[in-house]
Parts: sequence; structure tokens; C-alpha cells
Amino acid sequence: MGRYLSSWSRPISLHDAVALVERVREAAARGARESLEALAATVPVPISSIAIRLCPRLPTTTEERITDTRAANVADSVMYREALATAAEARAWSVYWYDRDSVFPQAAKALGGEDIDAFLRAMGRSIGPPWQARHKLAAAAALAAILAS
Repeated sequence: MGRYLSSWSRPISLHDAVALVERVREAAARGARESLEALAATVPVPISSIAIRLCPRLPTTTEERITDTRAANVADSVMYREALATAAEARAWSVYWYDRDSVFPQAAKALGGEDIDAFLRAMGRSIGPPWQARHKLAAAAALAAILAS
């Protein structure tokens, strides 16, 4: 189907592709519930919220998402983020949807205007390696979520 049709794949009808996506969606939901349950059992303090990167807008139906090339390129990540959000809400955790382009200024505002880059560098030094861009983004999103709550 679509962009995945090549010499190493087998043809699949749109109907079968939709059914496959639904099975994957159910597995993602189950995995999200189990993962958040395990996380809550592991973390020594109660969790009350989760920050998730904002999802791009997609066509409404699974059929449209499969047949639209742009949507097909991001639909998987959207499905997993939506599964996490649903699982978090089921645990009565609030969900903070952050925009990658504005999360660092929001985090700085949550710190009372402190230099967010310096703050994150210091955090990284205290935590130790690996301290990568994705860790900085997650920390900034957590700080911004505090401001939003």
C-alpha cells in the first residue's frame, strides 16, 4: 500500500491496511497503559502530569491517513503520542501538549526568566552523560508544563 509498496513488500488492500492499523493502535494503547503503570510503580514520587509533543493535524480517517503521503509519514508517531495521552488521562494525569518551537521560552518563563540554556547545562552536568538534545527538550517541556498547571 502506498509508499511501502516495493520489491520487499507484499501488496495489501486498503481495507486490510486499515485493519492492520487498528490492530497496531490497540497494541499501542496496551503498551502505553502498561508502560505508564510500570513508570508509576518505579518513580518514588506521585506523577500528576506528562508532557507530550504537539501532534500535527492529520486527516480524520485512517483511510485518508494511509493514502495521504504527508499524513502517512507522521501518522505512526501521532498514534503513539495519542496512545500515551489517553493512557495518562486514564490514570488522571494531566497532559501538557508542547510545541517544540516555543517550549524553551516557556520553560525560561517558568524559571522566572532564568537563562534556560545555562539551567539545562547545569542540570546535564548534575545528571551526567548521556545528556543530549532530546533530554534537554524533555526537561524544558517538564518545566513548561509546571507553568501551564
